[in-house]
Amino acid sequence: MQTETDLSKALKSTIVPDVNRPIEEVGRVTAAVLESDKATIGIELGFPASGIVGQLEDEIRQSLEQKFKIKAFDISITTKITAHGVQRNLKPLENVRNIIAVASGKGGVGKSTTAVNLALALSGEGARVGILDADIYGPSIPLMLGVAGETPSSDDGKSLNPLTAHGLQVMSIGFLIEADQPMVWRGPMVTQALNQMLQHTGWNDLDYLIVDMPPGTGDIQLTLSQQVPVSGAVIVTTPQDIALLDARKGLQMFRKVSVPVLGIVENMSTHICTECGHEEPLFGSGGGAQMAADFDVELLGQLPLDLKIRQQTDSGNPSVIAEPDAGPAVAYRQTARRMAARLATRSRDYSSKFPNIVVENT
Repeated sequence: MQTETDLSKALKSTIVPDVNRPIEEVGRVTAAVLESDKATIGIELGFPASGIVGQLEDEIRQSLEQKFKIKAFDISITTKITAHGVQRNLKPLENVRNIIAVASGKGGVGKSTTAVNLALALSGEGARVGILDADIYGPSIPLMLGVAGETPSSDDGKSLNPLTAHGLQVMSIGFLIEADQPMVWRGPMVTQALNQMLQHTGWNDLDYLIVDMPPGTGDIQLTLSQQVPVSGAVIVTTPQDIALLDARKGLQMFRKVSVPVLGIVENMSTHICTECGHEEPLFGSGGGAQMAADFDVELLGQLPLDLKIRQQTDSGNPSVIAEPDAGPAVAYRQTARRMAARLATRSRDYSSKFPNIVVENT
């Protein structure tokens, strides 16, 4: 006879659709009750997943119905996003549970476009999300989100309130300078500017802060990686061999400073013809998958090279918002879920649970 313990074990091993991980890796079972031929089930996921809740419910029903002879299901699926560990010498940012760095070894691979759409996808899945434009020399996030030319306010003259765009909390150096003003700054000034935007922005209870990192693996990127409390990093590349060479360096840089790499996003994976819809791998194929295998990390997604992505982003209405059911938006949402699910498998941060210990002479 099947018991509630058996039911709980079966639930833990049930694979979550789209992210291809068992429930016990990315969440927990909160209820597993058997009453005659009825099951009351509670699942708490550690990542935002509103887009696949229905699929997960179907998976649970199909995997348990025959084995436990269940005729009626009462299934509740919720989400609880917790803070995960950062570099040992740093403390998590107040009001921000997790910072995810989106980086690339070189420019021109669509890193900023990817960062914006991943942030919007996480928001659409039910998370509270912010985005920080850390690409000081070429801030493009304000244009992509349709808030170029706006200026953030300040309540106390010391900190800035993030702007809001499409449900995201947004901060960028682009809000504080003229659009055509060049940033003729050396590395220490760039680092200081980023830290000020990070620490002195009034982020409001964020589950994720996506940081659009400057391209490259030089002194600026290394310093930022050492000073920003990052829960995980994502490497954006194209399938092209030249891009992959630099992407490998970017991945190794994060590992050297003890930042976990959540995975690789292969952008411009295939070109989609606007006339006939034919897909063709203009920049080669299999590069992202090979890199993921070489470094034992996950290939989070393969995103298309589509004219609409460029048009929608340039107009301040990115693909995830403009056409949420179209192919590119679906690919971004799948990638964002896998990224967040990978982070959910990592160790949690408990530093906020411990009191400050002060030793005084008495």
